[in-house]
Amino acid sequence: MRNRRLGKTGPEVSELGLGAMGMSDMYGPADETESIATIHAALDAGVTLIDTGDFYGMGHNEMLIGRALQDRNRDDVAISVKFGAQRSPAGQWLGYDASPNAVKTALTYSLRRLRTEYIDIYRPARLDPNVPIEDTVGAIAEMVQAGYVRHIGLSEVGADTIRRANAVHPIADLQIEYSLISRGIEENILPTLRELGIGVTAYGVLSRGLLSGHWSQDRANTATDFRAHSPRFQGENLAHNLTLVEALRQIADRKSVSVAQIAIAWVLSRGEDIVPLVGARRRDRLAESIGALDVDLSKEDLDVIEQTVPSDAAAGDRYAPAQMQTLDSER
Repeated sequence: MRNRRLGKTGPEVSELGLGAMGMSDMYGPADETESIATIHAALDAGVTLIDTGDFYGMGHNEMLIGRALQDRNRDDVAISVKFGAQRSPAGQWLGYDASPNAVKTALTYSLRRLRTEYIDIYRPARLDPNVPIEDTVGAIAEMVQAGYVRHIGLSEVGADTIRRANAVHPIADLQIEYSLISRGIEENILPTLRELGIGVTAYGVLSRGLLSGHWSQDRANTATDFRAHSPRFQGENLAHNLTLVEALRQIADRKSVSVAQIAIAWVLSRGEDIVPLVGARRRDRLAESIGALDVDLSKEDLDVIEQTVPSDAAAGDRYAPAQMQTLDSER
């Protein structure tokens, strides 16, 4: 496992990170024992970046990570935390609160649930339309000064917001969806990040499992599974997107690797300033993802992949309409 630095001011982390959301939320039931075993397996393989959110399972994900790290050296792990999403006891989404007091309150609870004295990268999950980004970043900067936070990150925001935030305090990285079929950052956001020396932690590199090579047209989703409401997993959109996966499988077969490994290796190839997050919930899926580090994509391979899955190839938006409206990155 090699390392990459998150931007010019951020931490050095493993070139592949572990996204823990699915261990608590959004993708149906998960097994806690297997989840903790998967976190341990990731650490043993050299993964040093773990990403979570305080609203993943309403604190459950942070407590799970806290338990998993109790017998490990805290300083060997970089924990990235998103905050601000508001949810009801029934799990409904109620909006975002990234006001200065909310920043400090949410941080306090996260520190307790994670059983740690500091968080490596702290970031608002979305832009709060009622709070200037300068106020949010300024409040986190106070927590950096106080020693509770090491670095400040952003999530799903556009180029203008990135510039405004970075003018208040150096931003380590932007967390945003980036995959073979989610390439919206390439036009404006990625050039802005590179101009400012800000890294990328890319989530959704397998497009919620669509690019895993394990999805099928007739697979059923529970009501609590994000994919039951995702446009890319519906009807004709899904059928079209699965044809892209099958075309990608032919490339993977020729290289004797899996579809998932090709998809992850493609994201890794996009630059040393990009760290893909893999959302493995089981050790076998984690092992498959880590295998992507051994996949060497030549220029010819990349050209074939580009021809097979062009940047505008996917059918359907990456979120349902109501959620798309919350994305500053899509404006």
